[in-house]
Amino acid sequence: MAEVIITKDNFEEEVLQSDIPVLVDFWASWSGPCQMLMPVIEEIAEEKAGEIKVGKVNVDEEPELAQQFRVMSIPTLIVFKEGKVANLTMGVQPKDEILALI
Repeated sequence: MAEVIITKDNFEEEVLQSDIPVLVDFWASWSGPCQMLMPVIEEIAEEKAGEIKVGKVNVDEEPELAQQFRVMSIPTLIVFKEGKVANLTMGVQPKDEILALI
């Protein structure tokens, strides 16, 4: 399963009501670090399909969600479990550190 595009309209259903952990990537197309992280996030989405859900929030298209979770720099990765923030990290991280968040 590929990443899910998260918007304010589907956030509750895709993230808060998910029965598996959700890794949400807050990103922007113009951000170099976000572009560097993208293949790692895609790899995690493929390898962990069924175990975790991977969602992407474009901060330019969804500023309300970015503001709601106080995203000040991108990329920001937030792990949600049972509808609550379980972990958060900012900046480019190695794959094993991202997996450790989950």
